[in-house]
Amino acid sequence: MATRNIKLTIAYDGTEYHGWQIQPGFRTIQGVLTEAIGGLLECKVRICGASRTDAGVSALGQAGLIQIDSPIPTENLAKAITDRLPPDMAVVEAAEVPMGFDVIGAVRSKLYRYTIHNGPVRPVLQIRHCWHIPTKLDAAAMAEAAKFLVGTKDFKSFASANDKREDTVRTIFRCDVTGGEQPEGGWVYVDVEGGSFLYNMVRNIVGTLVEIGVGRWQPEKINEILEAKDRRAAGVLAPAAGLCLIRIEY
Repeated sequence: MATRNIKLTIAYDGTEYHGWQIQPGFRTIQGVLTEAIGGLLECKVRICGASRTDAGVSALGQAGLIQIDSPIPTENLAKAITDRLPPDMAVVEAAEVPMGFDVIGAVRSKLYRYTIHNGPVRPVLQIRHCWHIPTKLDAAAMAEAAKFLVGTKDFKSFASANDKREDTVRTIFRCDVTGGEQPEGGWVYVDVEGGSFLYNMVRNIVGTLVEIGVGRWQPEKINEILEAKDRRAAGVLAPAAGLCLIRIEY
């Protein structure tokens, strides 16, 4: 039987996982998927992910690639794999792609959404997937600041100090802040779409926008932070819980 190249679209609640990548001694998304697919196909399987999401980060549209030699029809794979996964993970879609398809290199864009609950009372039923900020945020000021991030720029100030990549230039297609119109604040969403991202880049962007939202900085501060090319110039690292990988475009 001919080997098939299968792209999986994967959704997961990352709360109980130590990120995407397999790590000895830790429960990870890639590790659980590898075990489930290997059990289904009764062979060793390697799954390559398009994005190495951090511990606690969730996804609705992660992409993974596997090569299989199995009689299971492609249209049945998503359900068959999902049936072997824990309740906080599912394969949304399985699609055959040409051999040689690069699940990482062929990415055109990734869209992340960060969710903030802005109000006096902690949202206990949603707390696993948001950052609760009781202090009133100026979402309009955050939205104005976000515009300065759009384009091809050096985002070194927004990269983790542990990110050792020398090339820190990235392109952001859009950075939108919406919500927060209610008197008590309500929900605020930060959508960031780009071709690729540095380690912790989106969470550092959100932490910086929150500093502007609470009035510590003016929106124009973004330009100063970009020019500094120094992580210490930007805001705090937003918690992982609020971040979700919405989709990956090819």
